[in-house]
Amino acid sequence: MTPQSDHLLARMMALHPKIIDLTLDRMWRILAALDHPERRIPPVIHVAGTNGKGSTQAMIRAGLEGAGLSAHAYTSPHLARFHERIRLAGSLIDEDHLSAILDTCLSANGPDPITYFEITTAAAFHAFATTPADYTLLEVGLGGRLDATNVIDTPALTVLTPIDLDHQQFLGDTLAEIAGEKAGIIKRGVPVIVGPQKDAALEVIEDKAARLGAPVVAHGQHWQVSTERGRLIFQDETGLLDLPMPALAGPHQIQNAGTALAALRTLGVGNPDAAMENASWPARMQKLRSGPLTDAAPKAELWLDGGHNPHASRAIAATLETLPERPTYLICGMLNTKDVTGYMAPLRPWAKSLTAVSIPGQTATLSAEDTASAAQAAGIPTHVAPSVDEALAQIIATDPTARVLICGSLYLAGEILRTNG
Repeated sequence: MTPQSDHLLARMMALHPKIIDLTLDRMWRILAALDHPERRIPPVIHVAGTNGKGSTQAMIRAGLEGAGLSAHAYTSPHLARFHERIRLAGSLIDEDHLSAILDTCLSANGPDPITYFEITTAAAFHAFATTPADYTLLEVGLGGRLDATNVIDTPALTVLTPIDLDHQQFLGDTLAEIAGEKAGIIKRGVPVIVGPQKDAALEVIEDKAARLGAPVVAHGQHWQVSTERGRLIFQDETGLLDLPMPALAGPHQIQNAGTALAALRTLGVGNPDAAMENASWPARMQKLRSGPLTDAAPKAELWLDGGHNPHASRAIAATLETLPERPTYLICGMLNTKDVTGYMAPLRPWAKSLTAVSIPGQTATLSAEDTASAAQAAGIPTHVAPSVDEALAQIIATDPTARVLICGSLYLAGEILRTNG
């Protein structure tokens, strides 16, 4: 039986002809109709950036919860089901509660045009405002300045993870333009935690913060993070922390961990050890340990990653470099809106081959043939398969002990998590 929330979400999808239409006018309208829940939610930590938003937010939340505090969390997109987007005081929203708030928002909006992300963000605010917690973690959906989450006048903290080229059709063609959109979450007088940035992005961020009198807590200036003898070392102006390595896999998580620790230290709350040891974030170099896929390849090592741009690809390559030597085969599906060529290049030294697939149920999927062509142009030996199951079977028939990484899109990752249980 289809959950009631699925029917309501389908109705919401039909309220606007575009999936993305960046403006805040419709958000202000529906929030007014809901009696402004955004003004009644617990103190907000607002996170924007191109890469690392979810991982950084997960570590901040683990640090808060490890200190006995509770936190709401809003993330997007979801992987297996919509409920993942709204976490209330530590637990994913349940079906009855989700259906109730979606119904409330549909009634408040009426027939007026509003995008799916806008009305579901309003629903999250409504849920947050009616459930007690100590903090609210908000992840930007796209950009920052005109994102539906950017309606909080005075958050407790803003956070900017690394900014890179992505979504140029909406945010601008240059790194400076994109950084300007992301920096739109900076608020007057509110501290902004800045993760590692390229000079062009950092200059824009610092200029915006200076104009708003927002204290900057920047990587390389106000805090440092490194590793030493299998430990994470964080240092800022208040002292040094010697911590366990992050539970999340990959060298890039060191910088995300530093950003999360800088946020917790600036707030003056949280348990740093818990931030490192207890964070989990699916589909970011996640090792699959059970389910039909692993049963079909019992001697193989299966990994899943939803990163979809060149920055994410470089992070994947850096992670593969740290793993024990083993032939690595890629199963890749991508959307036609992404920089496929840029994504492939960093993976070439690590991929024994790439088997391309189309992403099930996605109209914007790049065809398997086009994905294969981009990989071949990057110098990666390629194959094509009609599904991930068949791609895995082809690989295992050749090398039963292979390392297999399923990658290229969060939508593909979500499909894997659903079908693999």
